[in-house]
Amino acid sequence: MSDRTQLIPMGVHLSTDIEHRPDRQPSRRYRARVRWTDPNGDGRKSLSSSVATEEEAKAWIARMERAAGRGITPHTLTMTLAEYGDENWDLAMRGLETTTLDPYTAGWKLRVVPTLGHIPVTNITNGITDRALHSWIADELSISSVKNSLAPLVRIMEQAVRDGLIDFNPSRMTGWQRLYKKAEDELDDPRSLALKDWDALEELANAIVERSHNHYRGWGDIVRFAACTAARIGEVSGVRVKDINRFDWTWDLCRQTTTAPGGLIDKGTKGKRRRTVPIIEEIRDLVNWRMNVVGNDPMARLFTGPRGGRITTAILRDATHWDEVVVSLGYEYLRRHDLRHTGLTWLADAGVPIHVLQKIAGHGHITTTQRYLHPDRSAIKQASQTLSAHLALDRVATTDRASADTSTGPERTAQASVRHLRLVQ
Repeated sequence: MSDRTQLIPMGVHLSTDIEHRPDRQPSRRYRARVRWTDPNGDGRKSLSSSVATEEEAKAWIARMERAAGRGITPHTLTMTLAEYGDENWDLAMRGLETTTLDPYTAGWKLRVVPTLGHIPVTNITNGITDRALHSWIADELSISSVKNSLAPLVRIMEQAVRDGLIDFNPSRMTGWQRLYKKAEDELDDPRSLALKDWDALEELANAIVERSHNHYRGWGDIVRFAACTAARIGEVSGVRVKDINRFDWTWDLCRQTTTAPGGLIDKGTKGKRRRTVPIIEEIRDLVNWRMNVVGNDPMARLFTGPRGGRITTAILRDATHWDEVVVSLGYEYLRRHDLRHTGLTWLADAGVPIHVLQKIAGHGHITTTQRYLHPDRSAIKQASQTLSAHLALDRVATTDRASADTSTGPERTAQASVRHLRLVQ
């Protein structure tokens, strides 16, 4: 590895090689390496990266060769967004007033770093920024919170352009407010984001366990619990043993884990709305098992990572290779927050009254809850059959009236008198 403080001299010659390692994990089967001789007599330097395909290895080497031509250190070229932002924050934010800098700092630490901080600066694309924006909107952030997250991201990436790491700023999104409105419109039908049934949930839970390091069962338990309780991942992270009532199988949902400038913290739920959530029979064995694992301490966390730490949606994503798993299962759209949409959709389809569903969801406005009450296909089919039956009765009544009009004598008089009668139920 090269000295992090030393620039590669302009035009230095890099020797390159690509090694195929079929015994490694699919994402690390090719190792790309560059080496060069330090002109100051400090020996040979090298840098390598493990990737999934030979094409990715060649692309990585090409980036290194371009960097050498520009005099960029390999360390800088491979920096994650979080590392690059920390190192260049003051430079990128120069000229801002404190009243602007403070919300930008909060947006960067609370949203940008947890969502994108693990990605190398050179790997960030328009699509990645677009998905990050949609995830913030799905978490029901205000438009000002989204603005204060995008703005520092744009400034950091603009600094990367000036440093020669990238050729253009992929985070500079014009008309993003319209994109915000479009995403809000899509959330008017959250049912379309839900998993269809229990088997689909089981398939997802098992797949992320299989893809995680050491096949940690806890990731699958978290996914099942979140979907079946219609909870956010941060709320699942916040549940303690004492919050579970196994006499009536309810969860006193009163806290969530969230990011803060000093790290992860526990605080009140969104909107400060404490709520009681039912624990359905399908996950009660899971809850019992988790309680046996964590012991009798009432303040013990029911769900943690494999090392006992708190979890977030970003931690769940990275530890389980979520994006790869959902694509392989055919759920390209699926985010961790859609587990909540799944639970609320299932509850609505089960016939839970809307005022009860609102309390379980913790929605401040019933109009938000109503989005989950759109009829499913079976209800639409039933509506079609009901309407057809109603129209058929109308046709019978019309035929009877026509017959009455052709009648003569006492029969017609009787039918005419009946025709003017209305049955009021």
